[in-house]
Amino acid sequence: MTRVFSALALLPIVLGVIWLMPPLATLALGEVVLVLAFLEYARLTDRLGARIPTTLTGLAAAVTCAAFGWPGATPMLVLMTATIAICAAAVGAGRVGEHALRDVGAAVFALLYLALPIGALVAVRTFAGRQALLALILTVTASDVAQYYAGRLFGRRLLAPMLSPRKTVEGASGGFLAGVLTMIAVGRWGLAGVPIATLLVLGATIVALGLAGDLFESLLKRSAGVKDTSGLIPGHGGVLDRIDSLLFAAPAYYVFVQFWH
Repeated sequence: MTRVFSALALLPIVLGVIWLMPPLATLALGEVVLVLAFLEYARLTDRLGARIPTTLTGLAAAVTCAAFGWPGATPMLVLMTATIAICAAAVGAGRVGEHALRDVGAAVFALLYLALPIGALVAVRTFAGRQALLALILTVTASDVAQYYAGRLFGRRLLAPMLSPRKTVEGASGGFLAGVLTMIAVGRWGLAGVPIATLLVLGATIVALGLAGDLFESLLKRSAGVKDTSGLIPGHGGVLDRIDSLLFAAPAYYVFVQFWH
């Protein structure tokens, strides 16, 4: 029940910001989510032995997200500048050894793993409208919920036991069905003019990428020896636990919406 109450408390806030407020508010919300997720990511990297310049990397991630999510900005220039700054910080730290590339790689990966996908979500809201962004969020949410409850009710065969001891083939199947049906239903509203067959393929792609994102985050957590990235959201764990599916699904959805739009 804790999981349900947390979702009921958070989802209206997210939907309200996207639906009722201008795109700038979605960017502000995205930046808040990014900062919280980045702090959890930084703790994971620390447990995995990487030492990243937290303040510099967090600032670089926030600027990269804003540049990618706002029209007229130059995200690639910002990304390259941020990468150079992180490398320069590594030179200044003077930590010589085999961990040097690991530290820089973990810092730069935060921009690719967190900042760009969240920026892609903001960009969809900016250039394609609130309906298009909500279509993605509702699809991923429906898939996640269906995976959880189908797994609890019908789960027998483990999907990836080394990564996630509770994720099952039956749960993933339920998630695929719910996600595809949701995309077909809300996509007719959020992505006007897209044929049903295309929505079906898009929905299956989004769910598959979301599942991959979920398993990748599980890989990071298992490698770091933690169950959740934090206890910030009761019943769900941390912010990164909550958005892991969106992080993999958002870039592909962004490309599709740009192409279709």
